Amino acid sequence: MLKLMTIIDSCADTITQNTEILTSLDQAIGDGDHGINLKRGFDAIKEQKSELIELPLGKALQSAGMKLVMSVGGASGPLYGSLLMAMGKSMPDNPNTAEISKAFEAGVEAVKARGKSDVGQKTMLDVLIPLSEYFSANVNNVDICANMIDQAQLLLESTREMQAKKGRASFLGERSIGHLDPGAYSSALLVKAICELEKK
Repeated sequence: MLKLMTIIDSCADTITQNTEILTSLDQAIGDGDHGINLKRGFDAIKEQKSELIELPLGKALQSAGMKLVMSVGGASGPLYGSLLMAMGKSMPDNPNTAEISKAFEAGVEAVKARGKSDVGQKTMLDVLIPLSEYFSANVNNVDICANMIDQAQLLLESTREMQAKKGRASFLGERSIGHLDPGAYSSALLVKAICELEKK
């Protein structure tokens, strides 16, 4: 099982490396602050990692989620924070793959509730919901990590031709079509960051 410190570093570094592209995507259809906000949040988590790794896994995820809620502006802090906090509440200390899948499912449901959104509305849920369902259906697949990276990329690309129904992008109406959703992009990035660690 991956160490929490490694996951924190990988996710924070991935967001840092992609801050500009996330910001650029958000400038096209949103507030233009998605990359900057997420970097602030994951930097805050990284600064706290020495404390987090001393906690049971579930408590650590809840604490990291609360840090995102407290330190990130806009919608991304509450949404990603809700994901982590709900995962933490469902996560045992030494989870197997099926238990991780269940916790991920709980986290995605929390995002749905917090954002009052669902699949097909050009949000991060267009990656997270189908990916959660795929994970649940394939927990015994030895290639699950590589496959989830591929699935996340396909799901991200599917947001390009969607019309936004939620958030600032929804104000653009049909003009939101043709752009990748920033939240879906960051979700795919984080999935890749974690899954590539598991593949090593």
